[in-house]
Amino acid sequence: MNINDKSVLEMLNKLIAINRLNKIQILQMVNLVSVSNDFNDLKDNLKWESSKSFHQKF
Repeated sequence: MNINDKSVLEMLNKLIAINRLNKIQILQMVNLVSVSNDFNDLKDNLKWESSKSFHQKF
């Protein structure tokens, strides 16, 4: 997905507001947008990244 696309930015803003993402989560999401094919892919990538970082702490 293209982070510079207006519809993508609107979708990201909604996702941030609905899920009340913190700064780290927002930065993670911005980094994953470019490698995600669509919104569902982005959500899957975010879940994978959050589970990966959780397991790295232990």
